[in-house]
Amino acid sequence: MNSYFPAPLRRAVLAVVLPAMAVGALVACSETPAPAPAAATLPATSAPVTSAPVTETHMITNKSHRLAFYVTPGHQPAIVLDAGGGEDHTQWKDIVPRLAKATGSEIITYDRAGLGASDEVKGAWDVHAAVSDLQAGLHQLGVTGNVILVSHSQAGEVATYFVNKYPKLVSGAVLVDASLPQFSTDEQVERIIAVTTPQIEELKKQPSTKQTRQLIATAANYGPMHHAYHKVSWPSSVPATVIVSEKTPFDGSPQDAQHWRDAAAAFVNAAPDRTLVTAVGSSHEIPQDQPELVLEQIEKMVAEHG
Repeated sequence: MNSYFPAPLRRAVLAVVLPAMAVGALVACSETPAPAPAAATLPATSAPVTSAPVTETHMITNKSHRLAFYVTPGHQPAIVLDAGGGEDHTQWKDIVPRLAKATGSEIITYDRAGLGASDEVKGAWDVHAAVSDLQAGLHQLGVTGNVILVSHSQAGEVATYFVNKYPKLVSGAVLVDASLPQFSTDEQVERIIAVTTPQIEELKKQPSTKQTRQLIATAANYGPMHHAYHKVSWPSSVPATVIVSEKTPFDGSPQDAQHWRDAAAAFVNAAPDRTLVTAVGSSHEIPQDQPELVLEQIEKMVAEHG
């Protein structure tokens, strides 16, 4: 079954569709919840750079598990940065202080369940649970609207379901080489399952760690979740900019890289108020490869829709 992708692509496929942290070792509801207790505030995770805004850590509770949210104070709109699969809030560490200085906005990052300082949740990874976690965090932090959502890779799935459930909360989005519904055709989903299944089975034989458990949990429901995801549409009321990398997560497989780029173009062409930007020469890790481009597109979205 691994013949679906060339061998060098197997790691890239895992990195895109599953949390990336453990890959190296493997391969070498619509209602608003009732107000919750005020979030606990902890000291910043690291000493702030001189003259840089101070970032505070808030531990949010949602359905008995705790999630770490990191807030740089500022005015509205609030800019929420959501990391890719297997990444925690530190993916944005070089962008946050520059974005805060450039916009003066409140900047929020966080660790999804099972990542960073956030608690693990047993069972298969569920995008709807991830949406609930994000909404609970924003609600408990007092963010009630005018959010600019910035989502990388797997976080594009969280964003898509989030804006469908809470369209009035989000003023605009910047989707950074994000997983979009148009990509998850039946054929593509089966290709990905084929290449990852034997590797996940091997991983299950390894000692259980937080990283391996997260990887296995994301793989557990991949097929049904993405067949359903392909049928979801982004609401036309929420403007979006899509930044697609030139190399894509499938660098080395022209067919799959083109499918990724075509999915981004199809998403943008499906409704007005959508813009497609290509990160020329960039890998899938656009926030690290071309932070200036990411900053530019976020600032533009804030200026036009914040």
